Amino acid sequence: MSLTGKTAIVTGSNSGIGLGIAWELARAGADLVLNSFTDRDEDHALAAQIAQETGVEARYIRADMSKGDECRALIEQAGRCDILVNNAGIQHVAPLDEFPVDKWDAIIAINLNSAFHTTAAALPMMRAAGWGRIVNIASAHGLTASPFKAAYVAAKHGIVGMTKTVALETAQEPITANAICPGYVLTPLVEAQIPDTMKEYGMSREDVIKNVMLERQPSKQFATVEQLGGTAVFLCSDAAAQITGTTISVDGGWTAL
Repeated sequence: MSLTGKTAIVTGSNSGIGLGIAWELARAGADLVLNSFTDRDEDHALAAQIAQETGVEARYIRADMSKGDECRALIEQAGRCDILVNNAGIQHVAPLDEFPVDKWDAIIAINLNSAFHTTAAALPMMRAAGWGRIVNIASAHGLTASPFKAAYVAAKHGIVGMTKTVALETAQEPITANAICPGYVLTPLVEAQIPDTMKEYGMSREDVIKNVMLERQPSKQFATVEQLGGTAVFLCSDAAAQITGTTISVDGGWTAL
């Protein structure tokens, strides 16, 4: 599948899942806009590295996904958006009656509202180009729930619902909208949690991964950022032109339970 000539914007993409997806889109030939809320030399160096290794054009644009005007400005500054991957997200865990209001507001803003703003700004560009792909990174928590994650679960369910709405609004156009629902993914952030969890439970690395971190993931294996990137590339392909308004779970069987 070649995405040469297409421009992909991936929010929250200077690390983790977003970066993994960005790499796979670049390997498929798409020019890239990376994004996060920081504006460090290493952010811009990352874009340069992707460009050098894949031969695509890649640049980094800072934008705070908690602010609607900056979400829209990101798309406008990019100048073109054939592929939009809404990936930016944060998490906080607490019982509902103790959930900090500022954490609730931030999670809803970054995990849900940002996708509304970027999509609203990108759709006119896609219509003008006569082609578009919207890939929203939801979660297994967009299809099911866990205790103490009210804001995250609400936001991810919202992303799934918005994806369906966008798909219906663009159903007769060459634009698709779908959501990828990952289970637990091995990212640097997750990797960094393993040693502390080993100490907390007095378990080996293998037991912590299998019995604590992947307790709800039947495969007992992490998904990888490369697998999520490959799924995103597939959703951008001609083979997926009639796949719209749906979710693809990459969760090792979690939501089959």
